[in-house]
Amino acid sequence: MTIQLLAAGLLLLAALYTDLKSMTIPNLLTVPFLAGGCVYALFAGGGHGLLLAVYGAAAGFVPLLILHLAKGIGAGDVKLFAALGAWLGALAVLQLMMYAILYAGLVGLVLLVFHRPFARKMTAGMYTFFSLRFGGRPNASSWLAWAKNGRTFPFMLAVAPGALTLWMISG
Repeated sequence: MTIQLLAAGLLLLAALYTDLKSMTIPNLLTVPFLAGGCVYALFAGGGHGLLLAVYGAAAGFVPLLILHLAKGIGAGDVKLFAALGAWLGALAVLQLMMYAILYAGLVGLVLLVFHRPFARKMTAGMYTFFSLRFGGRPNASSWLAWAKNGRTFPFMLAVAPGALTLWMISG
């Protein structure tokens, strides 16, 4: 097993623990791993290696920053994927992101089925969304209110099986 996979695995395990315990992924975890990934890449691959680590970090950071700004995930998840990108590279972190988002959809579906208040809020949100889409005029604050009161879950519940899927497929 490579150093990169060991570092990414350790980061994922620590992030899973902290996210399940407190619904946060602290900077004290993500920032050193991000820096460590860049330093390792610099020593292992010189300037080109560092550039690849920076590209990987950006590939993990930018798409999830957009989700964070839309109130879809927390800032710790964004920084986690930046750190993972520094260790794993752009392609692997984007693949992990895809799997994690698919698993998050599955978790959301389970919550929708088994948590009735959540289902009512999702239904109200969908109604508001489609009424906006097709010419209705509810104000934006009422459109976002349903999401603020919705049920949340630690994103690591989707990232962990996404990582396992990626590593099983990658061999």
